[in-house]
Amino acid sequence: MVAKIMSGMNVRGALNYNEQKVLEGKAECIQANLFKCQVHQLTFSEKLIRFQELNERNRRTKTNTLHISLNFDTNEKLSIDILNGIATTYMEKIGFGNQPYLVYEHLDAAHPHIHILTTLIQEDGKRIPIHNLGKNQSEKARKEIEQEFQLVQASEKSKGIAMDIRPLDIEKVIYGKSESRRSISNVVRAITRSYTYTSLPELNAVLALYNVRAERGKENSRMFERKGLLYSIIDQKGNCIGIPLKASAIYGKPTLAFLEKQFKLNDALRQPHKSRMREEIDKAIYSGITDKKGLIKKLSEKSIVASFRTNSAGRTYGLTLIDTKHQVVFKGSDLGKAYSTNSLLSRLSVNEGIIKPFESGITQAPVPQRIDSEKSAGGLHLSTILKDIVSPEHADRTSPEAALRLSKRRRKRKGRGL
Repeated sequence: MVAKIMSGMNVRGALNYNEQKVLEGKAECIQANLFKCQVHQLTFSEKLIRFQELNERNRRTKTNTLHISLNFDTNEKLSIDILNGIATTYMEKIGFGNQPYLVYEHLDAAHPHIHILTTLIQEDGKRIPIHNLGKNQSEKARKEIEQEFQLVQASEKSKGIAMDIRPLDIEKVIYGKSESRRSISNVVRAITRSYTYTSLPELNAVLALYNVRAERGKENSRMFERKGLLYSIIDQKGNCIGIPLKASAIYGKPTLAFLEKQFKLNDALRQPHKSRMREEIDKAIYSGITDKKGLIKKLSEKSIVASFRTNSAGRTYGLTLIDTKHQVVFKGSDLGKAYSTNSLLSRLSVNEGIIKPFESGITQAPVPQRIDSEKSAGGLHLSTILKDIVSPEHADRTSPEAALRLSKRRRKRKGRGL
């Protein structure tokens, strides 16, 4: 079992996310703890009001919502009763057994999983602390529940038993084929929370993989000055289409202020991944490829998306690298001078003279061109050069006997000097 915990400030957004899944037939609300009615009798408003009543008792607390997902192995066959038993046990063990909470079974992924929604505010208005909740209480609860309910252990993943849980269970947004607001929200929430990026262009490079872009507006606009942010769907040419969605309207509020905090944090988090990125780029170049398309294709085999930026004049001026396996983003220049756009293009052009491809980590030096002219670069005939090299005089000087005689002469001259 794998537990994922996310705290937030918008209980309505979290509730709406789960209820929307129910309306689509992709989820079912299977438990309502400490609510006035049975789970199947509760309306959306009754669920929301129950949480809001408690949140009103502590208005100073901004982060008041807890949204948890418990994910299980694809081979697990878990009934609703077992899922409810797991949810109840988990919430008691992490200290939320006396809180109202809703449990949803989601049916939109290959692996069984449930979502649990609750509030951090208690009946007396006090807030339940969640510092290190995931590291301490949740991790302890996970191990105990795996034993109690005989579940596939998350630790066994390293032994070859794969959990097959994807951290990004999202699809490309296609305008007109999916509900725009919900699709944008799903993509943005997943990307902003999972990837390590250090600038808005780097974030947009990842969002573009799912046909979404973050826009600040023109520099002189009111939105830009107030640090506003919109998320829009883009078409195949990169043009924004449809109605954009405000960052503040998305659950978790991925506003520019939030992103700027992530930029600073992510710069440190991505450092350990630099060496792998450099290594894969070097291997790709040493394999003998000679152009951008070849580099892009070679890196894609290693789960790295290389995106070159070109201006209207056709000049390539930038490169963004996205490691989708480790969910980290770099500009080429972030990896060092040898990996800037101009340096990489120069290294690719050198490969045009390479005869033998990359082999065992060593580059094959270009083979010198064959000399077809009878004359050397210095203007001397080759026959003259060869004659001098193999002449008796040269041969005599290089023989062991000649070397011995020369040594004796030098000693005699040295003795005379004394």
